[in-house]
Amino acid sequence: MPHTPQPPPLIRDPNLHVVFSVTLMAVLGVASVTPAFPRITEALDITPQSVGLLISVFTVPGVVLTPALGILADRIGRKAVLAPSLFVFALAGAACGFARDFELLMALRLLQGVGASALGALNVTIMGDLYGGTRRTTALGYNASVLSVGTAVYPAVGGGLATLAWYAPFFLPVLAVPVGLVVLLVLQNPEPRFRRSLREYLTNAARIMGGREVLVMFCGSVVTFILIYGAFLSYLPFVLETSFGASPLWIGIAMSSTSVTTAVAAANLGRLARAFGERRLIKVGFVLYVVSLAGIPFARSLWVLVALIMLFGVGNGINIPSILAILTASAPAEYRAVFMSVNSTLFRLGQTLGPLVTGLAFTVMGLSGAFFVGAALGAAVLLVLVTALRGEPSALSSQPSASAGRASSR
Repeated sequence: MPHTPQPPPLIRDPNLHVVFSVTLMAVLGVASVTPAFPRITEALDITPQSVGLLISVFTVPGVVLTPALGILADRIGRKAVLAPSLFVFALAGAACGFARDFELLMALRLLQGVGASALGALNVTIMGDLYGGTRRTTALGYNASVLSVGTAVYPAVGGGLATLAWYAPFFLPVLAVPVGLVVLLVLQNPEPRFRRSLREYLTNAARIMGGREVLVMFCGSVVTFILIYGAFLSYLPFVLETSFGASPLWIGIAMSSTSVTTAVAAANLGRLARAFGERRLIKVGFVLYVVSLAGIPFARSLWVLVALIMLFGVGNGINIPSILAILTASAPAEYRAVFMSVNSTLFRLGQTLGPLVTGLAFTVMGLSGAFFVGAALGAAVLLVLVTALRGEPSALSSQPSASAGRASSR
C-alpha cells in the first residue's frame, strides 16, 4: 500500500500567517483608538457624546460596502480587493494622525472605514479557499485566537501611545502597508474562475443563501453579536461596579478574561470538531451563553462572576469559528466572498442591535433584565438549532471541497 504524504502542520503554512496579519489589521481600527477618547475630547474641545462618532463613521461604510466588495472579490479575485483595501485603510488611518480638526478627523475615519470594510470578510473567505475539512475548522479556530489576542492587546498599546500624544494611536494602521505588500507577494490562494453573468451569479448566490442551514447560521451570527455587544459588553461593567465595587481597571481585567478563554477554546477547535462536529459545538456554545448570561445576575462572589465571564468566552471560542466553518463549507468557491461578506454585515447588525435590545430590557426590567433577555435570545436560537439541524451530522470533516482540498495539501 503506497504511503500517502501527510500535509505539513497547518500552523507552519505561510499563507495562514498572512491571513493572521490581515485579521490583526481588521480589529485594529477601533480597539487601538478608544483608549485615547478622553484625550481627544480635551484636545479637540468636543463632548464625550461626539467622540463616539469616530467609531460610528468608521463602521458605517462596512454595513453598506461589505456585500458589494464581496461580490467584487468573487468576480475579480481576492487579492484585487484585499490589497487595495489594506492600503486605503493604512493611508487614511495614518492621515488621521495629522488631523487637528474634528470634522476632518471624522472624514478621514470614514475613508479608513471604507478600507476596513472588506478585511473581516475576506480573511475568512481566503481560509475557506485554502483549506477543507477539519483543517479549515482548525484554521478558523487559530484565527479566532489571533483575533482575541489582538482585541486584548490593542487597547493597552493604544492607551500607551495616547499617553505620549492623543493622535499617536492613529499611526498604528501604517502597519497595514507591509501587510498589503505581503498579500500581493507572498499569499498563494486559489482565485475563483468565474464565467457567469452578474445576473446569474446573484441569482445563484441568493438561492444558495436561502438554504435552511445557511439561514440558521446567519441567524446564529446576528444573535451571537447581539449577546456580545448587548448584555455582555454594555451592561457587565455595571454589574462589576454596582455589585462588587470594581474600579475601571479591575473591570477591564475581569472582562479581558473573556479573550483568554476565547483564545484557548478557539485554538483547540480542530480537535473538538473532530470529536463532536461543528454543528454540535455551536449548540454547546449557545448553551454556555445561556448559562453564563442567566447566571450573572445571581452571582454573589466575584470569583463566581469571573467564572461565568470565562464561560462566556469559551462559548465565543467554539461558536463563532464553527459558524464560519459551516458557512465557508456551504458556499462554492465562486460565491464564498459574498457569503462571508453578508455574514460580516450581519455581525455589524448584531453589534448595532445588541445595545438597543438589551437597553430596552434594562429600561423595563432593570439591570438583571438585560441579562435575562440575552439568555432568552440565546435559548431561542438554541431551540432553532436543535430543531432545524436535528439528525444532521457535520460533513465538514469528511467532505472538503475540491479546491480547498488541493490548497490544504500544499
